[in-house]
Amino acid sequence: MKIEQNKVVALSYQLTVDGAIADKADAERPLQYIHGTGMLLPRFEEEVNGKEPGEEFEFTLSPEEGYGVYSSDYIFELPLEAFMLDGVVRSDLLVPGRVIPMLNSEGGVVQGTVHEVKENSVLMDFNHPMAGKTLHFTGKVEDVREATEDELLNGLQRKCHCGKEGGCHSGEGGCEGDCACEGNCGSEDCHCGSEGCNC
Repeated sequence: MKIEQNKVVALSYQLTVDGAIADKADAERPLQYIHGTGMLLPRFEEEVNGKEPGEEFEFTLSPEEGYGVYSSDYIFELPLEAFMLDGVVRSDLLVPGRVIPMLNSEGGVVQGTVHEVKENSVLMDFNHPMAGKTLHFTGKVEDVREATEDELLNGLQRKCHCGKEGGCHSGEGGCEGDCACEGNCGSEDCHCGSEGCNC
């Protein structure tokens, strides 16, 4: 079966950026997505479109084809009070390079990186961490199958096997506690609860 619109695809891959491995997924825990639904970069999907299980791929995406060029327009100066919790500034979070989830004006969660900490304000960088980077992908198509009606309506459900009552929550390295997430759910925004895993 070939990769095409609305097929569930499983890929093992390695992403290299600036000569270093930036991300990877192996055959035991492949990246899974529904093709043609906007889950991955459009150019990435174009490159693997039409391939079948067992086929390998290798391609490079320019910044424009990936996460865009780096722009100083996405650096904002926020008052120190924006980082208060219960009336206390969370100075432990205010470390240059630290990624902090924040709410935008529409109420959505965006990832910001602490750029610089000043006396009364913080410069936050809302560029994607891979903005301005050239992305080199190598990998292999592990599986292609039809998506179920439920998957087309609700997306792929990522599951967690939590070994402690009440579930578990993610930390900087993924899920904490006796929790193994399926479906590449190991990022900071992964929340593993008793009902499963939401990323």
